Amino acid sequence: MAHSPKLVVYAALAANIGIAIAKFVAAAISGSSAMLSEGVHSLVDSVNEVLLLYGLRRSQLPPDRENPLGYGRELYFWSFIVALLVLALGAGFSLYEGVNHILSPEPLRDPTVNYVVLGIGVLFEGVSWWMSLKSVQRRKGRLGYFEAFRTTKDPTTFSVLFEDSAALLGLAIAAGGVYLSHALGDPRIDGWASIGIAVVLALASALLARESKALLIGEPAHPNLLARVCGIAGKVKGVEAVNGMLTLQMGPDHVLVAVSAAFDDRLTTVEIEDVVRTIEARTKEAGLPIVALFIKPQTPERWRERLRELDGN
Repeated sequence: MAHSPKLVVYAALAANIGIAIAKFVAAAISGSSAMLSEGVHSLVDSVNEVLLLYGLRRSQLPPDRENPLGYGRELYFWSFIVALLVLALGAGFSLYEGVNHILSPEPLRDPTVNYVVLGIGVLFEGVSWWMSLKSVQRRKGRLGYFEAFRTTKDPTTFSVLFEDSAALLGLAIAAGGVYLSHALGDPRIDGWASIGIAVVLALASALLARESKALLIGEPAHPNLLARVCGIAGKVKGVEAVNGMLTLQMGPDHVLVAVSAAFDDRLTTVEIEDVVRTIEARTKEAGLPIVALFIKPQTPERWRERLRELDGN
């Protein structure tokens, strides 16, 4: 539980709510465009964390008649909505505010409060970032960060890590914008800082949306799961060969598996059903995250034809 996805999201939510309030107060006092953009950024991140928590809760509901394969994909849907919100609200508002401040520049008032809030923001965002980083490190194993991001089936922790990384970079840009704008007496620099924050948010949104879209459309399960299911099925008496399988990730811990297997020709239909039940029981005993297991009696030749059909498409 020390670095569970929910704990990471709760920590990020608590940090963002407090920081958003402080940033809006600082923006009202100083008139900083970059600080206002950062306030909206933190507010959007707070909404995102609420949506991720809702998606996590919904994804853990058990299968029922309306959703016999479970609700795992709800998390992927809400992760995609989070990516859209970062782009539409966070990046969109920051870009608008930055352009408006450049076209109609207003001198910054006392920037001291901005520096205080930015320092507090770095502290809280840093703690949240560190927690999400530790969670990612624990989950990624020997994979590199980018490879782990591309292959992960649970977008929650990575979403928080991306948001926190973008927040820290945004705070640095805002601090630079406030300082240079005040030091050089050019309020337009503060507007350009707001545009820089918009670019950072747009890039983070694009990466999150790409991964969420791939999971939402349907990705195969991790190869390790395929190997374990093949090993289990191949050891059951009556199975002559496991030709292969197709998998579909339905959620972080929800996988649909379709196995193509060649059975002993001497087996009756009832005996084949017994073999199938044995395979199902052994995969369940192994604790594999399979919500549905379909086994199709098929010759190796027909399986290869099916693969050629898929390759042709």
